[in-house]
Amino acid sequence: MKKQILFLTALFTLAYSFAQVRLPKLISDGMILQRDAKIKVWGWASKNEKITVTFNKRVYKTQADVNGEWAIWLSPVKAGGPYAMNIKASNTIAINDILAGDVWLCSGQSNMEYQLGYDDATYAREMAEVNYPQIRQFKVPNRPLLDAPNNEMAGGAWKTANPKDIAPFTAVGYFFAKNLYEKYHVPIGLINSSVGGTPIEAWISEEGLKEFPSIISTVEKNKDTSYINSMRRGGGFPRQQPQQTITDKGLMGPITWFDPAYVPNGWSAITVPSFWEDQGVKDVDGNVWFRKEVEVPASMIGKPARVYLGRIIDADVLYINGKQIGRTGSLYTERRYTIPVDILKAGKNLFVVKITNNSGKGGFVPDKPYYLFSGNDTVSLEGRWQYKVGEVFVPRTANGNGAGFVSAQNSPTALYNGMIAPVINYTIKGFLWYQGESNITRAKEYAALQKAEINDWRKKWSLGDLPFLFVQLPNYGDHTYLPAESSWAQLRESQFKALALPNTGMAVTIDIGEWNDIHPWNKHEPGRRLALLAEKIVYGENIIATGPLYQSHKTEGHKIIIAFTNTGSGLTTNNGEAPAEFAIAGKDKKFVWAKTKIDGDKVIVWNDDIAEPMYVRYAWAESPPYPNLYNKEGLPASPFRTDDF
Repeated sequence: MKKQILFLTALFTLAYSFAQVRLPKLISDGMILQRDAKIKVWGWASKNEKITVTFNKRVYKTQADVNGEWAIWLSPVKAGGPYAMNIKASNTIAINDILAGDVWLCSGQSNMEYQLGYDDATYAREMAEVNYPQIRQFKVPNRPLLDAPNNEMAGGAWKTANPKDIAPFTAVGYFFAKNLYEKYHVPIGLINSSVGGTPIEAWISEEGLKEFPSIISTVEKNKDTSYINSMRRGGGFPRQQPQQTITDKGLMGPITWFDPAYVPNGWSAITVPSFWEDQGVKDVDGNVWFRKEVEVPASMIGKPARVYLGRIIDADVLYINGKQIGRTGSLYTERRYTIPVDILKAGKNLFVVKITNNSGKGGFVPDKPYYLFSGNDTVSLEGRWQYKVGEVFVPRTANGNGAGFVSAQNSPTALYNGMIAPVINYTIKGFLWYQGESNITRAKEYAALQKAEINDWRKKWSLGDLPFLFVQLPNYGDHTYLPAESSWAQLRESQFKALALPNTGMAVTIDIGEWNDIHPWNKHEPGRRLALLAEKIVYGENIIATGPLYQSHKTEGHKIIIAFTNTGSGLTTNNGEAPAEFAIAGKDKKFVWAKTKIDGDKVIVWNDDIAEPMYVRYAWAESPPYPNLYNKEGLPASPFRTDDF
């Protein structure tokens, strides 16, 4: 009898638990709802269960369907708050501290994901003094799904812009929100769904990719369980980073390489900062150790000290005099380590850095700060170091066919399924997008893919032509001083073409990248430029929100005359010189640098050696050294070309 009672009790408890009304993670304390729009609230409950929602002094009622799913639309509310919401079924959920304002979905790869906390020196004051309780972020957890969309996410919570919670905020999104909030004083919500290193097709639904047969073929393969299992066996899904193990010679002993008692044998000289592939260490993915004896003056001893190690690709561990001082696993983060006061000594100090690189070039990123700092004293860490390879990673292949491993999160639809689909019920104001680096090798295709993404997302939200504001890729890579072809320039051109769709805006950033860093530290200016676009496109301000954009051209004699839109108060250059980075070609299609002059809202270009010019390009390079064409509002012109070969 006792067993029967326990069984019935357990059964009743189980049944009751299934009857509990549940909400998606987005609908929770501190959320920001979209003002002046119908608001969808949804969730799960027991089959046919009745649900009551109370919000803003109004009561709404609905009933779950046979699958236990339910949804209800709330009437629009004005900006402000805080509001409270109660959802009642067999249980009651209370949601507090709700604001109404404007909600933006922030998405893309690492430059959108880039957090304020990744650069705690550049943004130290910003993070220490931030006090915007009406700017809030919800970070969507990284969750690639290969088979089908999911309507819920694994976790997440709304956080306000305060010193304790600001570090994980998307930097671009935060500065966008800050600019808008300071102008309009309307709460701004950021739903941050971004993942570094991901291609655009990972963010588009299967329906949105239907015009791309080769991509759809991959989507279909990824639904095949046996195929996925074979990929996993071959190192394909999910992407696995090589593991650091005792196979690293520097850790095997009997004396580790960071121990002051270790006597270096077979080490070679190298210059820091640099990438080891640029100094004779070819195609090494693995662990490379660096060591240097650093002379420290007595004036620095017994005081708080910090070591600045710029940026390192990909991960590092720093040892000083045999003690671990710090470690970083992210390739985005500036290395700034605090040194305990008892570590340094007057005279020679052994600095050892173990760098782990998984792909591409590894090492110390040039043109970053590398020094020891204490009080008013600094000691440079640049110059000659010694290095030795501790471990070389064996390249992974999919199914042993040499095709290379494939990352689940980089697969078509995977991030849409796991990180966009759970958001589409949430009413938003628009989209912010910063991505493209991972599609560089397919730059031409990007034009169609970005238009497909915009149309796909707008269709999924069913809120009309929601504003889609995006960042055009900045300058990156080595400067070139002769006209040349460029995949980065071609991808920027593909991004430009998205402006053919209504309610789109492009923030040009050809002037604020870094040649040596695919993740430029300047995130406040892209955020500001996106905010300018929002002010014009969304809030109806009569302003110039972007730099000059190519409109048309015509040939007169041996000159080409180029017309632009968004010239504002007039064309100018940011250095007072004639417009630079213009190249011109005749029918032989061989580009040479052009002479230039500004004539009102036009630029005239020519070369005395080309009698019949046919084509012109501007800033057509990975990292053009002198892109100086602006409007007088201080916004740069977008790169462009008039040819299509």
